[in-house]
Amino acid sequence: MALVPVEEALRLLLDGVDPLGHEKVALDDAVGRVLAADVKALRSQPPFDVSAMDGYAARASDLAANAALKVVGQSAAGHPFGNEITAGEALRIFTGAVVPKGADVVVEQEAAKRDGESVTLPAYPAGKNIRPAGHDFREGAILLEKGHRLNARSLGLAAAADRATIECARRPRIALFSTGDELAMPGEGGAYDRVIVSNPFTVRALAESEGASVIESDVLKDRVEVIVDAIQHARTNGADVVVTMGGASVGDHDLIRPALEKINAEIGFHRIAFRPGKPTLSAKIGKTHVLGLPGNPVSAFVCAFVFLGPLLRKLQGHSEPITKPLPAILGIDLWANDERADYLRATSMWDEQGRRVVTPFLKKEQDSSLTATLAKADCLLLRPANAPAAKKGDVVQVLPLA
Repeated sequence: MALVPVEEALRLLLDGVDPLGHEKVALDDAVGRVLAADVKALRSQPPFDVSAMDGYAARASDLAANAALKVVGQSAAGHPFGNEITAGEALRIFTGAVVPKGADVVVEQEAAKRDGESVTLPAYPAGKNIRPAGHDFREGAILLEKGHRLNARSLGLAAAADRATIECARRPRIALFSTGDELAMPGEGGAYDRVIVSNPFTVRALAESEGASVIESDVLKDRVEVIVDAIQHARTNGADVVVTMGGASVGDHDLIRPALEKINAEIGFHRIAFRPGKPTLSAKIGKTHVLGLPGNPVSAFVCAFVFLGPLLRKLQGHSEPITKPLPAILGIDLWANDERADYLRATSMWDEQGRRVVTPFLKKEQDSSLTATLAKADCLLLRPANAPAAKKGDVVQVLPLA
């Protein structure tokens, strides 16, 4: 069975994937969600000319004579003056306050000379220290585009645009199943031959960070009928994606593909030219996507990062579902690669020129069972299939993990 290249596997996985439905979401609940429609400003920001300083508002034409001006009142945020400034007049004004009609300049208080009810101000050009109406954005402007994933900064922008709710893609519903008679949950202990399962925790955290809602998570025995029942129950329960971890290879105890074939799943690919994670499998049952990940912890996480993440983003209509690699400088000499693309766990730092310098862990530390190495890594160093040996200082490609 020929191994499928990584790029082809991603294409097969994502081709034909349509975004899920959409829903109105309150701003308080929208961080990490993906926009299903453009966000337009419902008002201009600021909606009127405002002062950028504590000081005095006046007419620029009155300042050139360096004459004392009559202070006729004040304007504070939420408490505008309400009248027009005329020749020979000035207004005490505070940051964020409405600049009254007639005034076209604000002089900061440190430059003013106040004497009772009059003030002398230096000559400033018109517009100085004034934020004009619409300086940030205008009513009706598109501020955030469909497909944008909302973060703290974009939520602040939506709030400033007077949007209490925004239209977001529905969260993908995901079911997670680890398979293996040898598995035990953390804290259960048990016989020496039991393996403490970690994959549900890493993959769940990754899926939720991508906006998914985990509706089921369980550890299954190595029985075809048990796996079939779990997948069918997840589908009945509304799962958009079923992720299995373990049992994805082709040995006698690897039962994910036989279980999928028993329920007439359409296999997209099985076994890819990828390290760690050659046994990865993709299938579809009706509208439900199934991603079969290897059981080794590093393989499960890396494959979830490379394949599950883009699938969840595509289901939410993300504008760029596949993460683009970034350039980095290799920190050590690197061995030649074989016929599989290699995603090496690595750490990085920045040199004096602001370049990311990446250092992969040693070859013996790249084993797909080493969770301690994975926890220390902050990026994956991409090595194409059949890449020749590389030298320290060469430009390479990395996928940051954070």
